Formats: sequence, structure tokens, C-alpha cells
Amino acid sequence: MIVNKKIHFEISERKILLRIFDVLTVLSALYFVGIIFNFNYFNISTTNYYWTIVLGIYLNIIGTVFEMYNLQIASNEYQVVKSIILTASTTVLIYLLTPVYTPFLPTNRIQILFFYVAILVSLFLWRLFYVKFLASSRFEKKVILICDKDQAEELVSGLENVDPHYKVVGYVNSDSFQIRNPKKEKDFVKNIDIDKMEQFVVENSVSEVVIASRKTDGITVNLYNQLIHLLENGYVIREYTQVYESITNRIPVQYVAQDFYRYFPFSRSNQNQLYLLIVRILEIVVSLIGLLIGCLLVPLIFVGNLLGNRGKFFYTQERIGKNGLPFKILKLRTMVKNAETNGAVFTTINDSRITSFGKFLRKSRIDEIPQFFNILKGEMGVIGPRPERPVFVQEIAEVMPFYETRHVIKPGLTGWAQVNYSYGETINDSLIKLQYDLYYIKHRSIFLDINIILKTFSTVLFYRGQ
Repeated sequence: MIVNKKIHFEISERKILLRIFDVLTVLSALYFVGIIFNFNYFNISTTNYYWTIVLGIYLNIIGTVFEMYNLQIASNEYQVVKSIILTASTTVLIYLLTPVYTPFLPTNRIQILFFYVAILVSLFLWRLFYVKFLASSRFEKKVILICDKDQAEELVSGLENVDPHYKVVGYVNSDSFQIRNPKKEKDFVKNIDIDKMEQFVVENSVSEVVIASRKTDGITVNLYNQLIHLLENGYVIREYTQVYESITNRIPVQYVAQDFYRYFPFSRSNQNQLYLLIVRILEIVVSLIGLLIGCLLVPLIFVGNLLGNRGKFFYTQERIGKNGLPFKILKLRTMVKNAETNGAVFTTINDSRITSFGKFLRKSRIDEIPQFFNILKGEMGVIGPRPERPVFVQEIAEVMPFYETRHVIKPGLTGWAQVNYSYGETINDSLIKLQYDLYYIKHRSIFLDINIILKTFSTVLFYRGQ
């Protein structure tokens, strides 16, 4: 059998590709600018190699903050321009202001202009090339699903909505009890005859077969033998929950049902005493810095509260913490008095209960500064699932059997769900945020923590609080 596959980069590979070529493109541009324009502020040589390392680190960190490696933004030529300008400008500014690790400021100020233009133009040209060619449909990954007919639409949407280059071109119906009548029912994607699955894979340049069937009797001997034959010829065969998790960075709890714990081993970091000690020390340091910043902002917040809130400065509310234990969370008040006279309800976008000044506090995340007291007391962490109110925990847990699993670690000021998803308004939103929270608990590590911190800066800088 001839394996006919198109080039396709996985999500992680595309992000690595972007990071590497961002640095290589910038360094190449600076090298050629140095040759053509007698530019000597930034010389690449073996004696000052650390200048290039520092520039590469700055570029990657600042690029992450300004969403240069968000694939949805990176694939949009209009959105990525803003990220390029912000990244290039901030990188140059910080690089110029750290002469201990970077070259000293040049006496000829035109050198700074050369430095900035070289970085800005090189990033723009490379990213334009990426949008036009590497992010185009010619690199899409063709996939077929093996699943029940009634699952197909939901499963396909769950994958393609996150990665548009992950193209499900058909599915094999694994429900042996379902009466097949293709003439009367229109399928969401092409229904592949079970006897012609292998032929379809070869003829349509399919790269991957994803098994999402919950019923083992649907995997017939014929289908099984075709899968083995494809595997022997270099085709990738994967289980749906693994694919979903790797693409979406979420745990698909709605698909694993009672087998949840087979797919959800807790991260070793949750029991790693060294990791937990380092995290706790950093939490104390961060909370002290946060409270200091809060003290500096108190006069401005006090005036704004007096004019736009007209009421109490702080408010406390009971939330559920680690191991399901309740605690009192401290926040700046952002709602009108007696906001819940008719009972507890989810906060919504443009909620009429939020005051004019309260909207600013929420968008800028300033309203959450008092929670550094909760972090200092050990009731919360800097990173973790957001603490929910007892009434909502009880309500959500009734429809989501795994919801209280998020209480195995301390709730956080920010978290994987907060930086990847908007504010939850409904039970369905809570399900999606639960998937992100469980992903964090499963993959918790110092690298994921750093990623969340950088994404949190993006949330604050782009004024995306709720």
C-alpha cells in the first residue's frame, strides 16, 4: 500500500515553528542591516553571543504576552499586525533599558531606529508569509472518525472549532444496532461504508483515524483488520479523548463517562512537596507585592468608588476552597447594593447590577487585588480553578458528576480556564471551564504555571476582565 499524506503541522509544532522562525528572522535581519547600513549597535559574534540569547528570550516572552503564539491570531493577517507592533515595540524598549545584559545605548541615536525597524519589518514579513502559506488549507490534516452516528456532529465540531486545519472528512458508523438508511437521513459528514474504510483512507490522503466509539461491539473483525493493516502501513490511529485533549487543552469529561479516572491521572506535582514549597514561597512573595500595589492604588480606587459605586469599599462572599471547605473571599465591590434580592444568579456580560466604576474594576482585574489576603492566608493560590459559591457548586455538581474534582487543589486568583475562556454565564459555560480546570490539575507543572501567568498579563493588558 502506498501511503499518501500531505504535510501537516500539529498545534504544538506550529507554535514551536513560530517561536524559532521569529528569532531566526529577527537575527538574520539585524545581521544584514549591520552589513548594509554600518549598523554596529547589535553585532552577532562569539564574544557577545549572550546578546542574541537575551534578545531571543525577550522576543519569546513578550510575544507570548501579546498573543503572537495564539494560532487563531497568528493565522489572521489583521489581528497579528497589532501583536507584531506591540511585541516589537516592547521588546526593543526593554532591550534598550537593560544594558547590563544587552549592548549599551549607542551615541548615534539613528542606530536605535535601525534596530527597531529591522525587528518590526522582519517579523511582519515572516508572519505574512506564515499566514499566506503555512497557515493555509494546503497543510490541513485529513481525518476520519469511527463513532456512533448520533455522536458525529458533536465530535467533529469539538475538534474543527479549535483547529480549522484539522479536517474530518468522514466517519464510520460503529453503532451496530442502528438501522442504516442513508437515503432518508443526511449525515453531518460523509458516512463511510465500513467495508470500504481502508480504501477511503488511501484514496483521500487521510492522515489519521480517530476512534471515538463507546461500544466495543461496533468494532467488527473486518473493521479491526482494516485498522491493523493501516497501522502496519504507517497510518496514525488514536483514541478520541487523547486527540481532543491535545488539540483543545481540555479534558473531555462529557465523553469518558464512568471511565473518567482511567483517562485522568492526577499530576505528580499535586503531591510533589518541593514543587508545592516553591509555589507557596512564590505565592507569599506575589501576594505581598500585590497588596503593596493595591495600597498605592487605594486613593484612586477610593475616589472612583465614591463617584461611581457609592457604597461599601469591600465585600466578602462565601466560596468553596480546597477539599470542599468554605472560606470568605475578599473583593472590591463592583455591584449595586442588594444585587441579589431575588437569589443568587450567574454574572452575565453587560450585567445591569454592575456599577459604572465596577465595570472598570472588573475589566482591569483590580477588583481582585484584595484576594491577595486570601492567598497570604493560604485559602487560595495564585493559580488554580476559580473558587465558586456553594449554591452554584451544588447546582452544577448535580449535572456534572466530576465538578467537585476541581477542589483537590486550592482555588486560584487566575487559572487555565480564566486565560482560555470567557466568564461563565451558564451551566454549559461551567462545563467548558471545568474541562480546562481538570486539564490543569492533570498537567500541573511549573511550565504550565508560567504559561498561565503570561496569558494573564495578556488578559489584563487587553482589558478582557469580566
